[in-house]
Amino acid sequence: MLNNSPGPIGVFDSGYGGLTILKEFKKQLPEYDYIYLGDNARAPYGGRSFYVVYQYTLQAVNHLFSQGCQLVVLACNTASAKALRTIQQNDLPKIDSKRRVLGVIRPSAEAVGNLTKSREVGILGTTGTVLSESYPIEIQKLFPDIKTYQQACPLWVPLVENEEYKNAGADYFFEKDIRALLSQSKNIDTIILGCTHYPLIVDAIRKFIPSNIKLISQDTIIADSLTDYLNRHPEIENKCTKNGTIKFETTDISDVFSARGEIFYGKKIESEQITL
Repeated sequence: MLNNSPGPIGVFDSGYGGLTILKEFKKQLPEYDYIYLGDNARAPYGGRSFYVVYQYTLQAVNHLFSQGCQLVVLACNTASAKALRTIQQNDLPKIDSKRRVLGVIRPSAEAVGNLTKSREVGILGTTGTVLSESYPIEIQKLFPDIKTYQQACPLWVPLVENEEYKNAGADYFFEKDIRALLSQSKNIDTIILGCTHYPLIVDAIRKFIPSNIKLISQDTIIADSLTDYLNRHPEIENKCTKNGTIKFETTDISDVFSARGEIFYGKKIESEQITL
């Protein structure tokens, strides 16, 4: 039986990218307690099947629930695309219907409607996110008049995680994928950066995108969405503790996670290795 006492906000990602989201949470909502869990031992999720991603994500959510979290944010596009809906509809009613699990795709899709004038939107993401069609589906539900174009960027995440994104050679891959997206339509006026790693490379991306095209970076969008959600749902907000603490957990070697995670979080962190 899960404890229904107030607890921290859980933030889950398959690896490091969600730390960019957590960083913005901490900036906008510093008073709350957080637990960050990175499933680094089994990352990346992008090439895995819907079923496997669902199983891994559910394990992570259950772990965060066991740590007292009443609210969990899937700060991972792949987990949001391949697992969120099933967990919300099938698992939460059995586990605890009063707990909540949120994702990153819907808030990003919602932001598009107010930004695009041409009603043509581009999406840059990992291969897994693009193949899932989650963004076109979500945008179509919210804004049937918007046309979407996608481009997979398979090398961007490795470039970020290996700290190669600042080197000149990385620009070749950024430009190549951006050109491939923009070649699909001359009317794209808004681009969603559909990966939580991409806030680190916004400046590099911007170099190859015309200045009239708007970029949607998920760190601020998701933090704004969480702030709005907590304001609209006091029954959940009241179950989130507020001591300003953060706990970092990883399924991989903690020293490795702490060292590499600093790139994404922007500050020194100390993590604990756990088993799911």
